[in-house]
Amino acid sequence: MDTVEELNGTYFYAGRSNLTASELLFIIFCEKTAEHFGIEDVGALAALLGGINNQTTRTKPRDAIEGTSIISKKVRKFFGNKMFPFGIKLPTWIGGYTPWTVKRKMVRKIGTFVGRTIPLIGEVILLGDVFKITYSSIRDYNRIVRGGDKIW
Repeated sequence: MDTVEELNGTYFYAGRSNLTASELLFIIFCEKTAEHFGIEDVGALAALLGGINNQTTRTKPRDAIEGTSIISKKVRKFFGNKMFPFGIKLPTWIGGYTPWTVKRKMVRKIGTFVGRTIPLIGEVILLGDVFKITYSSIRDYNRIVRGGDKIW
């Protein structure tokens, strides 16, 4: 963080002057985002993007979702038709990345489970990043601004 000052009802931060409260929050948010992202986030983004259903596949039943993902194709090829032992079924989620469009399916195949779970793990990591960045941005912003400009 650079020098912080208040001048004539505006803020001076990171070499920029005459910033309104909202501009200051935006700059802090951008700064925190740049500080935060590292190699694990690249992996999470790759997992999320690799899970997009943009690959063609065989004809599916009427109620199935069209297409498959690159990750799903590669993982299913690697594991083949191997099943979990003892008839165990584990939950997977298909149909989107929002709680309103997602459906839970129980599967026995290892490849199906892994191929559908990798993008979900990527999404959880990135959601955690968004929370951390937002929290630290608001915390630092509230430390800088006057009482009326504070959030919460």
